[in-house]
Amino acid sequence: MARIMIADDSDAIRLVLEDILSIGNHEIAAQAINGEDAVEKFFQTNPDVVLLDLAMPKKDGLQVVKEIIAKKPGAKIILITASDNQAVIKQCIDAGAVAYISKPFDFDHVLKLISDIIK
Repeated sequence: MARIMIADDSDAIRLVLEDILSIGNHEIAAQAINGEDAVEKFFQTNPDVVLLDLAMPKKDGLQVVKEIIAKKPGAKIILITASDNQAVIKQCIDAGAVAYISKPFDFDHVLKLISDIIK
């Protein structure tokens, strides 16, 4: 079991992720609705893993990854994206994100990825 922060501006996506995480017996450490909120809540709650939407208001996923990794190298951030923009995804991975998941989600894939990352 891991403590996980969900950062996505979509209520529906956050609900789907809550369901997936509950199936995996993970604890939701926090939820964020925009990039600024994500950075703030990350440092308040210190989750084991962050599920971070790439396209969010106020700060996008790349900005959030850079800010978190600058202060806490080794933070485990998984990008969530509906985009197939490999250049932006690569920038986020290069900045410190550990993986990415494409929308729509495959429940088993999300849980396996989290399990692999927290080992």
